[in-house]
Amino acid sequence: MQWTNKGGALLLAGALLALSGPFAATTASGVPGAGAPGGSGARAVPHTAAAPADPADGPDPIDFAVVVDQSASLADKDLARETEAAALLSQGEISERSRAAVIGFGSSEKPGQSPVREVCPLVVVDAAGRERLSDCVQELERREAARTGPGTDFPAAIRQAVTRLTEAKAGAGTGAETGTGAETGTGTETGTGTETGAEKKEPTPKVVFLLTDGKLDVKDSPEYGTDPESRQSNGEKRLTEELARARAAGVQIWPLGFGREIDRAALTAMAEGGYRGACSEVPGSVPRMRVVDTSAEIDKALQETFAAARCARIAHGTVGKPPADLTVTIPPIATDGSLTVAKHDPKVQVTYFDPAGRKVPVRGEFDGSSFEVSGQNGPVEALRVKNPLPGAWRVHIEAPEGHRDREVAVRALWQGRLRSTVVLDPASPRAGERVKVEVRMQTRRGVVITDPRQLAGLTAAADLTGEGFAPVAFRLADDGKAPDARAGDARFTGTATVPASATGTLELVTRMEAPGITSDRRPLRTSKAPDAPLVTAALTVDGAAVHPGGTVRGTLDVTNNDSAPRTLRLALADQTPGAELAVAPATVTAPPNGSTRIPFTITLGKGTPYGELGGRVTVVDPADGGRTLRGAFLNVRVEAPPTWWERWWKAVVAGAVVVLVAGALIGARILARRRRRDLTGVTLELRQGERSHDSLTVRRGQSPGGAFAFAVDEPYGGPPTLRRVPGGGSSAAHVLRRNGAGDLLLRLRGGGQVPVRLGEPAGIGDHELVVRGGRPAPRSGRSPSWPRRSRRPGPGTGGDTGRGSGPGSGIGPVQDPVGAPTDGTEHF
Repeated sequence: MQWTNKGGALLLAGALLALSGPFAATTASGVPGAGAPGGSGARAVPHTAAAPADPADGPDPIDFAVVVDQSASLADKDLARETEAAALLSQGEISERSRAAVIGFGSSEKPGQSPVREVCPLVVVDAAGRERLSDCVQELERREAARTGPGTDFPAAIRQAVTRLTEAKAGAGTGAETGTGAETGTGTETGTGTETGAEKKEPTPKVVFLLTDGKLDVKDSPEYGTDPESRQSNGEKRLTEELARARAAGVQIWPLGFGREIDRAALTAMAEGGYRGACSEVPGSVPRMRVVDTSAEIDKALQETFAAARCARIAHGTVGKPPADLTVTIPPIATDGSLTVAKHDPKVQVTYFDPAGRKVPVRGEFDGSSFEVSGQNGPVEALRVKNPLPGAWRVHIEAPEGHRDREVAVRALWQGRLRSTVVLDPASPRAGERVKVEVRMQTRRGVVITDPRQLAGLTAAADLTGEGFAPVAFRLADDGKAPDARAGDARFTGTATVPASATGTLELVTRMEAPGITSDRRPLRTSKAPDAPLVTAALTVDGAAVHPGGTVRGTLDVTNNDSAPRTLRLALADQTPGAELAVAPATVTAPPNGSTRIPFTITLGKGTPYGELGGRVTVVDPADGGRTLRGAFLNVRVEAPPTWWERWWKAVVAGAVVVLVAGALIGARILARRRRRDLTGVTLELRQGERSHDSLTVRRGQSPGGAFAFAVDEPYGGPPTLRRVPGGGSSAAHVLRRNGAGDLLLRLRGGGQVPVRLGEPAGIGDHELVVRGGRPAPRSGRSPSWPRRSRRPGPGTGGDTGRGSGPGSGIGPVQDPVGAPTDGTEHF
């Protein structure tokens, strides 16, 4: 379609710009998604930094020893890989309250030799401790025949590790472990080490990770007997004794073997002979042995073993040779993690970028997360992150020339220590009453877990304790079976009956366990209600999607059986960090001896972060000792306010459609008019009497504006001919045109216009012009007059005015025929 109406074209262009503008703006303002590292076009959301977590709020600590085989059966490259694997564990530990030791072992066969070599005494794995471990673990690669024999003395290695892990901490203080890590000559640490408060702390798990390529070999160790046979037999007995000692001391043994000479039965016996406890009831967290084919696989296998032992998860990232960008993904459920980089070469330099593409500091706080790097001068480097941003992390590696030949691997060890939000219904149950418990989880960053896939394999339970009865344990489930409302909504529900013997306060603790997931086990405290409560309440909160600064409505139903009015208080608990919530009214009055319904609103602050809003609203009776009458979750999702385009897109699209339709109609009318006026295909025949002299057919594009200019040439001694005059012609040319109604008009040279009918002759000088072809003119109610021009002699005039000067004098520019008279009269 060709547009000739400039106004219509401008309107159409404006409409198209209006349509395309918002889309372009949305794309431009889109931020990389989590994969981006990669542009998703999603709108950026504000983030409220979470407060730095207290160390005690972080992952539970463990005490572990990495015991490494240094026997003569190992090639140097195998020992180097063992060393790097030990460094991965010591650098990748996620709790700064954990303690670690690294022990090498062989055998004692000559005077001056020792079967074990404690290269890294037990040290707290805080910032300073990890740097110490990064340095001392390299001593494993230095085998000294004068100090350690070539055999494989498993009993001595396990005895040394169990002794170090079970040594009492110096100084029984009054609080949690301080993590000062001051070392003594025996590898112990100073600290305050005992508990404070009424809550009992779980004992710290103690774990031995043993790496070996072979089997027990003490046939040349004099301490086991006088001959090789008795020594091997006594060594096996001693190993059984040491495993029993480890079991009694609560020390787990996780053996990892590599190569073809592995005694699988012996490794299985070691795993099963130690302590069989686990960090959780999750399958796979009980000690077991593992064997890989070569030492090249032990770093990956050992990290996976370590993750299973401390109830964490391992995410394997990409590998590459420097310079390169490696990636590894941390899920939204993770609250603590460590990115380990197996560099092999200390010359490799590492830079870390979060999922938003921002370079993060190697130490300190940034956007709600805390960072701490270690091992930058060693073959293994790690970045410990508390409250990591979920998504794909990018690890950029560089190295100078000559140090780029080995592949670098990145992995992430992570754990989700979730905070539980609990609603008890009724909030203050009576003795013998059945209560419903509903729990949902959120991270320290305030991310409410709503995707059940993130909780795959999770088991949930609760323990109800109190005065006058034995603890009551019961299961929580998200299976859609009563009392659970809906399966897969990441809300776990269960019921229990308060024992009839309950006399006072009640305490509820929920337990949730899954691979890589633990719960904080914060208690929910309440009190047993009197047998006939005077005031009861019900709370409902509308489920809605709101914007920061918006409001959520709720309803409070209160029944007051007291003879006096009761003033109740509405309160908010377990709020998402940065939510800035306010409830109104904060206090309500329930009239006596009756029921009342009171609406309330919860207002979100302007800075409330986007996403599922955590927390709950409760109604409290201050006159009853602050007893909680009822609680309800905030089933609210905070969304970004609509953009200009989202608000007005319907009006813009409607206006654009109107403009497009109007433009299309105008264009169609213009096109139809042009087609009606077009003379393409019309043939002009020049005749004299019954004799035809010449003909000329109008071709496409030769009749702009519906006008065709031509001249009659009368060469000397030859017949007259028709010739098109390009450019529209002038008064010296004849013009055939068609008007908007489809009528044909002939303007003779220098004269007026006369109507022309197809197939009927019209006078043109001494000749006649017959127009054929094209579309016939519409029939009208009257027949127009068809005057014929009288023939007047005039050689070479080409017309009737006598203005020509010889043959072919009809040449010349033609004026715009639009302005010519159309009344059918002639002008001379």
